[in-house]
Amino acid sequence: MNSDTDRAKVIGRRAILLGGGKLALLSTLIGRMYFLQVVESDKYAVLADENRINLRLLPPPRGRILDRNGVPMAVNQQNYRVLLVSEQTDDLDDTLDALSDIIPINDHDRARITREANRHRSFVPVTVRENLSWEDVSRIEINTPDLPGVMIDVGQSRNYPLEGLGAHLLGYVSAVSEPDLQASTDPLLELPGFRIGKAGIERVYDLALRGKGGTSQVEVNAVGRTIRELKRDEGEPGVDLNLTIDLELQQFAAQRMGEESGAVVVIDIHTGEILVMASTPSFDPNAFNRGLTPEEWRDLISNPRAPLTNKAIAGQYPPGSTFKLMTALAALETGTITADQRVFCPGQMSLGNISFHCWKKGGHGSLDLIGGIKNSCDVYFYEIARRTGFERIAEMAKRFGLGLPMGLDLPGERGGTIPNRDWKRATLGQPWHPGETLINSIGQGYVLATPLQLAVMTARVANGGFAVQPHLARDIIDGVHATPRQVPAWNDLGISRQSLALVRKGMFAVTNEPGGTAYGARIKDESMAMSGKSGSAQVRRITMREREGGVKKNEDLPWKERDHALFVAYAPESAPRYACCVTVEHGGGGSGVAAPIARDILIEVQKRDPLRSASLWTPPAASFGHDHHDHDHDHAEHG
Repeated sequence: MNSDTDRAKVIGRRAILLGGGKLALLSTLIGRMYFLQVVESDKYAVLADENRINLRLLPPPRGRILDRNGVPMAVNQQNYRVLLVSEQTDDLDDTLDALSDIIPINDHDRARITREANRHRSFVPVTVRENLSWEDVSRIEINTPDLPGVMIDVGQSRNYPLEGLGAHLLGYVSAVSEPDLQASTDPLLELPGFRIGKAGIERVYDLALRGKGGTSQVEVNAVGRTIRELKRDEGEPGVDLNLTIDLELQQFAAQRMGEESGAVVVIDIHTGEILVMASTPSFDPNAFNRGLTPEEWRDLISNPRAPLTNKAIAGQYPPGSTFKLMTALAALETGTITADQRVFCPGQMSLGNISFHCWKKGGHGSLDLIGGIKNSCDVYFYEIARRTGFERIAEMAKRFGLGLPMGLDLPGERGGTIPNRDWKRATLGQPWHPGETLINSIGQGYVLATPLQLAVMTARVANGGFAVQPHLARDIIDGVHATPRQVPAWNDLGISRQSLALVRKGMFAVTNEPGGTAYGARIKDESMAMSGKSGSAQVRRITMREREGGVKKNEDLPWKERDHALFVAYAPESAPRYACCVTVEHGGGGSGVAAPIARDILIEVQKRDPLRSASLWTPPAASFGHDHHDHDHDHAEHG
């Protein structure tokens, strides 16, 4: 009896537990049904009747590039484009055929669309055509039901409002290539029409300018038409990048260069900020964004004046007589000459059975260091180089920034060449000859430098021998954040102030004393006076027969055989602030061609200086005075 009672109790408890479990499950089911049918009813109503919700990645606005005064140099503009999603169309070719009845699609575009559709995942939209008109957009929208997979998108396109002005600095953006996709995991690169930096500042700071993508949750119907946007996250726009460039000065320099092929660099000798970096001729970076035609590309690469090359950092030229500043400093610092020691120039110098000629036939007579720089006497520098040795001259040149890239925040910079014995043996497999010391000491032979390097060299002479470093971005970019750049304490190059003062006296005489090689290009306003050094670099060897029969004038030679014209300078002499280098390819004489350009640019630079008033202008500690001391064909001739 008790056994039956106990069994009944156990069964009763089990029945209660089972019933409770069923009730709990039923309650959960009812709750879930209520949630789905009442709380989430709108969402699932959208999903019904072949509708669906798409999650789309949104490209962020690319950061603008501005000059030092906030003037836009690279901006964004609206871009209406038509996209195609291959998974939403049964036949890609049929859809393209239908679309081509509305907007023109040539064979080249069709091949590109097919290639990109096969390259990307099927749900990734492919750009069919960009920069559509309102009429094009309207026609496509009306015919959307007959164009499966086709949609209109409003994006942004990069625009360079100044076209060729500053193109070599800014670079350009262009479509993402297959190697770009393989090298990155950023999903933004898969977006149709997305552009990345391919050259210049756009390339160096691409990640910061690119920003962080957002998302859009949209309702679309069965034929892919967007019904409404449900949710949107804008992401993070790219950083606005402020450059050190003064756009008005950049424009003035480019206009002053005119049709010449060459480069201009202006640098603040204390901060390293580059105010001007102009390379001529230029190109329109907008063409790379929209896509170059084969004809446009052929014209660019076949142009003998190389418009795609940033000559300021990638043009390597014999510095000519501008290099004599380094020869003078090396001789002074090693004690092989003193300021008052004189060298007699009869018009040539013999070394063994070879004659090395001065540019001035008949010679300059007896000259000290200041006179040697002022007259750019080749024989004077041949002699002090022979005493000093080119190894010491090369070491001095490297201290002033020649022979190695400057580390500028711009791709494509080249390092030039400062040769020595080891370099020649490693490069050419030949020993160094004594005559090469003479030729290289006047900036010919194997010596090569970029306009940027020559501007930095001049800045280091003018600022008292401090290793100022050039830069283009006013901010320090860390990831996607920008913080203002602080001016560092530059390293002292260890050059005596007396040696630098003597070289500066010579540069002052070049431009400000009668008989100086660039006296005709002087700045007559003493408060703006510049000091400089001209150079004319040969690009061909003058034979003995030519010398005896009379050397042809530059203007009588083919353009490619004419001398390069160079001029380096700083201003104002009373309190140096700016250094400049002007290089004109195959321009002829440095004093007659490059010096007037540098003069005009340095006048304009000083006019725009906000600290120019006497009450605000304080000479930096590194500057030092000079004593006034007494032309430059500067055409170094040698046999």
